[in-house]
Amino acid sequence: MSPLPRAEVLRYTAFSADPDGGNPAGVVLDASGLDDAGMLAVAAELNYSESAFLTAPDGRGGHTIRYFSPRAEVPFCGHATVAAAIALAERDGPGDLVFSTAAGPVPVTVTREGGELRATLTSVEPRVTDAAPGDLAEALSALAWPAVDLDPALPPRIAYAGARHLVLSAATRERLADLSYDFDRLDALMQRLDLTTVQLVWRESETVFHVRDPFPVGGVVEDPATGAAAAAFGAYARELGLVPDDAVLTLHQGADMGRPGTLTVGLRPGDPRVRVSGTGTRIG
Repeated sequence: MSPLPRAEVLRYTAFSADPDGGNPAGVVLDASGLDDAGMLAVAAELNYSESAFLTAPDGRGGHTIRYFSPRAEVPFCGHATVAAAIALAERDGPGDLVFSTAAGPVPVTVTREGGELRATLTSVEPRVTDAAPGDLAEALSALAWPAVDLDPALPPRIAYAGARHLVLSAATRERLADLSYDFDRLDALMQRLDLTTVQLVWRESETVFHVRDPFPVGGVVEDPATGAAAAAFGAYARELGLVPDDAVLTLHQGADMGRPGTLTVGLRPGDPRVRVSGTGTRIG
């Protein structure tokens, strides 16, 4: 392997306090010496689903942040936001931050609960739209999911809270656990629709969900814990009236990959934005 471009690259996991759980991300707290090609090279070398690159600190908790998968830049990434915020909190102490992303400003608050740091991000304003029938049929074919395996109570939609995600709900936990899809076919569809992941969901109870996120557009078969999709799903659940306006949702992700993580999604009456929180820790 070629050496990484010159930068201090940290490794954190988000949405778990266990280094072997959650979703790992590369974090570069000072990426001022890296150009676009250098950031992409770091992300590709690490081969995590995304890595975060911070520049232009304003001394008041504000930073410009960019996100790269091993393949390309993405507009917003929740788990890398949490990872970066926790890395900053370990260096500077807990508190309030504002990340300037390609999708817009994302406030983040880091607190210490017991011995753990927890970061809560506030999404940009979300939106939810219908999925075209032909696109839905192509997605199900690529996933090898018969339409009868979908939960009719949670209809397919495209949800956005910084990045676009197709939300599909499985009728059973067994359907969600059986994920073996046509990588190139789903990749082509997602590229055409400008999707970041497909958010696959199974509802355990009123406020508890299990989720999985294929991520072929990033060069990754599956994302272990997806904060951007969690924010989009919170907007989806509220838009469809599946949960109250003041709900707190628990999303379990990564168990089927051997990297369990927990994402907490908060909704507030009168505020369209979605809050996503979780723990994190440094890896090695």
